[in-house]
Amino acid sequence: MRNLLYSFLLVLLCAATASPFQGGLGREPEDPFHKEQAEKMERAQKKALNKDRQESLKKDTAQLYKLATELKDSVDKTDENTLSLQVVRKTEEIEKLARDIRKKMKDAY
Repeated sequence: MRNLLYSFLLVLLCAATASPFQGGLGREPEDPFHKEQAEKMERAQKKALNKDRQESLKKDTAQLYKLATELKDSVDKTDENTLSLQVVRKTEEIEKLARDIRKKMKDAY
């Protein structure tokens, strides 16, 4: 009796998980309308991601310009015998920001 019940549950489980589409589990139907809609959604997502990336690049580039200007002003205030710890930290911050900008640009392609 118990084996019969387990067999019945196994058949129900297999029937419930079987895909009604050709090709088995996990495949979408080859309906042109759904395929076109999926492509439109994918293009819209890529466009939104590119727009966000571009805005982020503009913001980061403006920050990089600001830091570089501050670095120049700091270096202009020092003489040949003085190296400020603030200048060293600012160069490290500029390097990090420049790497982040480069990575964002590379990730786009």
